[in-house]
Amino acid sequence: MTIECLQLGELGTNCYLLPCGEGEVILIDIGNSAGRLMHYLETKGLTPKAILLTHGHFDHVAGVEHVRARYEIPVYIHEADANMLRSGEANLCWQISDSPFTPVKEFNTLRDGDVLTIGDRTIKVIHTPGHTPGGVCFRTGDVMFTGDTLFHLGMGRTDLGGNVPEMRRSLALLAGLDGDPAIYPGHGGSSTLAFERENDPYLGGL
Repeated sequence: MTIECLQLGELGTNCYLLPCGEGEVILIDIGNSAGRLMHYLETKGLTPKAILLTHGHFDHVAGVEHVRARYEIPVYIHEADANMLRSGEANLCWQISDSPFTPVKEFNTLRDGDVLTIGDRTIKVIHTPGHTPGGVCFRTGDVMFTGDTLFHLGMGRTDLGGNVPEMRRSLALLAGLDGDPAIYPGHGGSSTLAFERENDPYLGGL
């Protein structure tokens, strides 16, 4: 399995293309530069089947409606961040970018423990509030997409509508998960959960 990553928008947000069938992919987070993403999909002959959002900040959702409307695919976000898909004020567009926000017209809400089956992928939703109230991680097999909760040797900010005690609980939850999944965060490079348990100063000892 090859997971491709494009860095989109002003903050270089990681947009992941997760294979879910022959020539089919699931898109995880879409920052600004939706046109670049769609050009890439068409150049590579890839068909998107769904959009999964780790949380609702503008730099992770700015391009969603453009891609959703083009391919007529479902969008999924945790219910606690749903308002961020409707409002540029709620998703901090005004703070992150000079570009206007295009509200998402259709989307589905998620809760902790939900399991999605998309193509040949089964994906579990893990609610990890702290960066935002509706932050989630998506786990499929030995891979986990951690959004802005857990980074390589770091964690997400808690001063953009987040909550420090919730972030600590979410990091402790991730630290206690079984196995050693590969970690694909919302910004920066990939890692593994085992490496972060041992080396991430925010995760160690939890």
